[in-house]
Amino acid sequence: MDWKDSVVLITGGTGSFGKKFVEVMLREYQPAKVIIYSRDELKQHEMRSAGFNHPSLRYFIGDVRDQQRLRRAFNGVDVVIHAAALKQVPACEYNPMEAIKTNILGSSNVIEAALDAGVTRVVALSTDKAVNPVNLYGATKLAAEKLFVQSNAYAGGMATRFSCVRYGNVVGSRGSVVPIFIKQRQSGAITITDERMTRFWISLEQGVRFVIRCVETMHGGEVFVPKIPSMTVADLARAIAPQAQINVIGIRPGEKLHEVLISDDEARTTIELDDMFVVQPAEALWFGREWEKVGQGLPDGFRFASNTNEQWLTVDQIGEIVAPIEAAYAQGQLE
Repeated sequence: MDWKDSVVLITGGTGSFGKKFVEVMLREYQPAKVIIYSRDELKQHEMRSAGFNHPSLRYFIGDVRDQQRLRRAFNGVDVVIHAAALKQVPACEYNPMEAIKTNILGSSNVIEAALDAGVTRVVALSTDKAVNPVNLYGATKLAAEKLFVQSNAYAGGMATRFSCVRYGNVVGSRGSVVPIFIKQRQSGAITITDERMTRFWISLEQGVRFVIRCVETMHGGEVFVPKIPSMTVADLARAIAPQAQINVIGIRPGEKLHEVLISDDEARTTIELDDMFVVQPAEALWFGREWEKVGQGLPDGFRFASNTNEQWLTVDQIGEIVAPIEAAYAQGQLE
């Protein structure tokens, strides 16, 4: 595809992913237009004040819960990146209907508006918490994935295609544990929930570039999963505050000890490539299974989990990854 001729819209565009995505788009791909769609006028103002004021940028105030506003915003759009979501696990648990309205009904609205407007490619961001979910956030993202994959059946003869990208924790994103550890370091003690806890980790830059690649290569109906490394939360704490005391406070409600990016059930329809996995819909007459020509199937019983991952980050490697985040924190760019 030619990005220079494309109009791109990102929901939740003022978030951590949105800002990095826009930065990379403007610097390297120069689309005809990039639309930031979000509900917070203050964050849009702050984003514009931070230098995001390129002539091709447009700022739309709107909520994914508002299908009529989405239809207006999607008019003339070629590519939609759906990044808007309520993602704080405790907040979703305490406000369950709000999470459902944004993450599930909002995703449905994005799908309907994209179909009505004739958007060509729509990619939704998902999370490892959508696999075998134990909290409401994960459950809403699982439902959103199902909506996006199966909505390809509604497209019929139209050009609109839907896919998902699923990856793990994003280092330094809003709500990440990294800024929390940096703050706690000042007191000389860091709290973790369980020393055995493992997580998949990916940088914002890696996440953005992976999404761009998936937009370019999608057929519609896939869930793309990057091959990313694991780390223990205890090693993350040691990398950020090697001299600090680590206090174990116990696992929280809705929290897993380890995360999974591909379940053993999904593995049966998953294709492996050099640097990613492509989860194909189990039964879909509209899906051409083109990926089977360029990759290979997975062995029986395969499971891509953070505790059995083949790639692991050392404490030193973790330190290199979080160094830019620490620098941003020191400069007051992170709260």
